[in-house]
Amino acid sequence: MTEAPPADRAGPVRKVERYTLVAAICVAVAAGMVGMSFAAVPLYDWFCRTTGFGGTTQVSVVAPGEVLDRELTIRFDSNVAPGLPWRFVPEQNSVKVRIGEVKTVYYKVINDAPREITAQAGYNVTPPQVGLYFHKINCFCFTEQTMKAGEARDMAVVFYVDPAIVKDSDQESLNTITLSYTFFPMEAPPKPVATTEPKEQKRL
Repeated sequence: MTEAPPADRAGPVRKVERYTLVAAICVAVAAGMVGMSFAAVPLYDWFCRTTGFGGTTQVSVVAPGEVLDRELTIRFDSNVAPGLPWRFVPEQNSVKVRIGEVKTVYYKVINDAPREITAQAGYNVTPPQVGLYFHKINCFCFTEQTMKAGEARDMAVVFYVDPAIVKDSDQESLNTITLSYTFFPMEAPPKPVATTEPKEQKRL
């Protein structure tokens, strides 16, 4: 009589190990995707600021220390997103600046709503590739702006065009840059739910 071969006890163990490995890989991939989704916005913002992609301007704290004779015309554009009852206009439509010269301009903002509103400005320059050379030292767009009902405010922008732009052969024919802003309303924080003490029940 032929004896049955001994059962392979290692088989179930190997299957469990494979399932554990697959599960671990799935968890790691899912965690990586979640992490990348959270990192996508700051990474994109860093990329835009570093390269000037999409007309994103640069941020500086000091002047470049060199002013060239070449002049550029800087035009100013202002916009308000739908649903934001603000008036927003530049105090001058354009200025002429020399490359490397620090210039200060103002925008007028008025809150026409009968209530306090908080908003923040998005910005870019055109042509888009010039964003790499357009530097802001100070700008109202860096922070949220809260304005009371009927309040009017002059908001400053301090900027310069980097002298490095003259080394870019693609910008040899450049003579005009448009700086554009759009104010967007910020969502109000949720109001706390009112709490009340439980009413005392009357005794029958």
